[in-house]
Amino acid sequence: MRPHAPAPPAARPARRSARKGTANSASNAQRDGLRSALSIAQEKGLLKGRRTRIIRGRMPEELVAEAKRKTGITSDSKLLETALANIVVADDYAEWLFSQRGTIDPTLDLEF
Repeated sequence: MRPHAPAPPAARPARRSARKGTANSASNAQRDGLRSALSIAQEKGLLKGRRTRIIRGRMPEELVAEAKRKTGITSDSKLLETALANIVVADDYAEWLFSQRGTIDPTLDLEF
């Protein structure tokens, strides 16, 4: 049996549902996607080394506040790192999906 496949990269942000009580699960799904993006960036070696590069920019306060609220990230640096990782790995979803072909054990009973 093959080892557990890595999580897919976050290709799209999670959508908020209009139904009551589902906004939290949408936030959790989005956070999982961001964690996946960071994990893939880590696997690619993009988070190695010292953090010496300084990136600055002026952002609308509401944009930053909403991004932090949705992600649960409190650090400006971590928020920017996560956003960059999400950009870098977003286009890798199709590649990842194709790489998973044949990773399910053919003897696994899928109940259909």
